[in-house]
Amino acid sequence: MRKKVVSAAEAIAILRDADTLCCSGFGSNGVPVELILALEKRFLETGSPRNLTLLFGGGPGDGGTAGANHLGHEGLLQRVIGGHYGLLPQIGRLALDGKVQAYNLPLGVISHLYRDIACGLPGTVSKVGLGTFVDPRLQGGKVNSQTTEDIVSVIELGGQELLFYKTLPISVAFIRGTSADAEGNITMERETLTQDVLAIATATKNSGGFVIAQVERIVDRGSLHPRRVKVPGILVDCVVVAQPENHPQNLGGPYNPAFSAEVRVPLDALAPMPLDERKVIARRAAFELLPNAVVNLGIGMPEGVAAVANEEKILKYMTLTAEPGVIGGMPASGVNFGAATNPDAVIDMNQQFDFYDGGGLDLACLGLAECDPSGSINVSRFGPKLAGAGGFINITQNSRTVVFVGTFTAGGLKIKVQDGRLNIVQEGRARKFVNKIEQVTFSGPYAASTGKTVLYVTERCVFKLTPQGLELIEVAPGIDIDKDILAHMDFKPIMNNPQPMDARIFLPAAMKLNDTLLSISLVDRMQYDAAQGIAYYNFQGLQVRNKKDVEDIRHAAQALCMPIGKKVAVVVNYDNFQIDEAVVDDYSAMVKEVNDAYYTDVSRYTTSAFMRLKLGAALERRGLAAHIYETPQEALDSGRQSA
Repeated sequence: MRKKVVSAAEAIAILRDADTLCCSGFGSNGVPVELILALEKRFLETGSPRNLTLLFGGGPGDGGTAGANHLGHEGLLQRVIGGHYGLLPQIGRLALDGKVQAYNLPLGVISHLYRDIACGLPGTVSKVGLGTFVDPRLQGGKVNSQTTEDIVSVIELGGQELLFYKTLPISVAFIRGTSADAEGNITMERETLTQDVLAIATATKNSGGFVIAQVERIVDRGSLHPRRVKVPGILVDCVVVAQPENHPQNLGGPYNPAFSAEVRVPLDALAPMPLDERKVIARRAAFELLPNAVVNLGIGMPEGVAAVANEEKILKYMTLTAEPGVIGGMPASGVNFGAATNPDAVIDMNQQFDFYDGGGLDLACLGLAECDPSGSINVSRFGPKLAGAGGFINITQNSRTVVFVGTFTAGGLKIKVQDGRLNIVQEGRARKFVNKIEQVTFSGPYAASTGKTVLYVTERCVFKLTPQGLELIEVAPGIDIDKDILAHMDFKPIMNNPQPMDARIFLPAAMKLNDTLLSISLVDRMQYDAAQGIAYYNFQGLQVRNKKDVEDIRHAAQALCMPIGKKVAVVVNYDNFQIDEAVVDDYSAMVKEVNDAYYTDVSRYTTSAFMRLKLGAALERRGLAAHIYETPQEALDSGRQSA
């Protein structure tokens, strides 16, 4: 049997000039430091290998000099294809200076590229990236003028416009795990994430490449439980046991057993945030949370939303997720981003993006750096700084609701919250709401064309996306629209009587969001659009537990429809709707009565296959149209035809 356990130097000796190297690691989580340092050492001492192509997803670094930043040497790299550069400034600098060819692709696309390389496919097909800088009609994901090859193209498939991302063979892969046996079977019990190590190893092996696994310990052959083996030995060519200092769970600090689900820790002890601009923004964004919702929170400012949700005791009513594969628990912040405390599950990143890309997210909350009049956002590139898109494009393009959060201006902004009012003590030096953004990471016009709900939340005001552009809808108490908002924007937003932001946001006491979250009034949930002749019922997150709840809905429908004086078409959102089995028949009977009395037609939708089956069967028994659509657009199109 071939010896698989070797030294780092022996493993690195396999690399040759012009190889394609794929390196695992999401941010500071699970970075194969021992292998990276060995490669850097060989290059600095011998000048080889040269002209490598580096392929990575989540930017395996710390924002300084650690992790894959050690590979940021001119001559070592010739081409870089990455998802997120923010934590790899050494490599980002090579890209911005034109020292390497460089591409920035959506993180989820790179994650799926691994699988398609493994399958021997010529490329990955996705709607993700349309209308953004990745679209070849804009920049095609190219970072600099030295990058000339087109690896993204527009195609039409099944009547849809899509993007085609070319695959490439992988010569060598750096992955890491916790334990390995002599046959190269790898487990990951002390890792924060499983990342895409299996897909990367499979892609490399099926490319005829060489897979090197970094682990912290070797165990006896046959001692690993087969269900804990994440990467089977048939995919691993050699195993390197790392020095403890080169195998941190996370580049940000010591081993945390809560990140690896070894223990669960109480969250009640977390200190509340101070009432500053970050908390004001997070509090306003938290009003968009819904019961039973599946939520993605981005790095930076959005992390405060999780802290507010924890402070308001509402975390238990929703599921927070992060793109590398964590589901449930409390997402970690700062350099630990990507990990989670007390997660319910940890899945591979490509599987998480399957869920995201297919529309599984109810709400996404991400950062706001630059915004133009059309509602397009740039978070990926700013002059001499290359942040990269990461999972931003996948998430914002496919979540049902998107909330962008950030301060209104940047660079030295100081505010004071006192007596329920917000005062600008010192204005920021840089404007965020500008006529032209440097790069389109989120396309406002594309989102508006799909009917997506998009909000832009700052400490002093809130905007929403409309087909005509950005509309100012809320203003903080103490803020003058002309002096504090319009004077610091390059354009004038649409304004139709903006309302005050909720006063609770600016008071030190808890907002009692628990009560608000569970008690959205039926009046607010049921609205009639006279121009379209359609009534919209937002039953998302509604809980129907007893006959009184059923009767409340009946009375609300009657109160809305009777004054109209004619039957109307109705569109009903049943996402995350919950109904007790004991009142399903009562509910369907009520639906039939109001349907016969007030509706010309009803279009219902929910992404839950179980709810479509359950409600559909109950309605069919009452002789009602049982079809329930899967997407809001299908239901809306049907409702318009009936109006």
